[in-house]
Amino acid sequence: MSRNKFPPKPKYDPDTGPVYLYGLHTVRSALDNPSRVKKILLATPNGLNRLKEGGEIGKVKVTETTPKELDRLLGGEAVHQGVALEVDPVSRFGLDDIHEPRLVVVLDQLTDPHNVGAILRTACAFGANAVITTARHSPRETGVMAKAASGALDLVPMIEVRNLGDALEKLKQRGMLVLGFDSEAEEQLKPRGGGKPLAIVLGAEGKGLRQRTRELCDEMVRLDMPGPIKSLNVSNAAAIALFAATAGEKP
Repeated sequence: MSRNKFPPKPKYDPDTGPVYLYGLHTVRSALDNPSRVKKILLATPNGLNRLKEGGEIGKVKVTETTPKELDRLLGGEAVHQGVALEVDPVSRFGLDDIHEPRLVVVLDQLTDPHNVGAILRTACAFGANAVITTARHSPRETGVMAKAASGALDLVPMIEVRNLGDALEKLKQRGMLVLGFDSEAEEQLKPRGGGKPLAIVLGAEGKGLRQRTRELCDEMVRLDMPGPIKSLNVSNAAAIALFAATAGEKP
């Protein structure tokens, strides 16, 4: 199938304008989230029918549209599948809202919405209790992030903290083992038995973890990479780290 070499640009700025979620899985998860404020559902007739196959639409206002109109609104690169939902950003949680966490993912100033969304999806797949981000130097909720998360944005609590160091201290006080990841760390990551709660800490590509974050980690570890490339995209590293760290744990 041919692709438009010059796809339309979005009519709005995703970094400052309304929050539009798009794609069937993403919109379905948002509709099913009772704490999510839904404003307007833009849908083609076919998109609306497919959406209804997964459940009720609820009381959200529905406006019929066309694929071309959605392309013009969201940009030609957005894989919207005929549906887009204008929403308020998802409600953020506090650390005290998560009772007895067993597994959390901590992101130290990750700014790429694709990576944050992909990590949310992976965290959801591994049953993480929450994903923690910094209030500064982290992406605003956008359709790009939500699409990469494939519905996980409405399934995994996101906690936004102003001081990451204080948050790590609190996790340690609650009995969590804090593992920081660095491709240059001396120690190799090994499966953690015994059922001790884990906090997986990942830094931004290029910069990695900040010095203060490193100092607060109980251990700094690396993923064993036998090939000539010793580092991975942070979202891929997150998936391997969660798998390796939780290997052998009982569900």
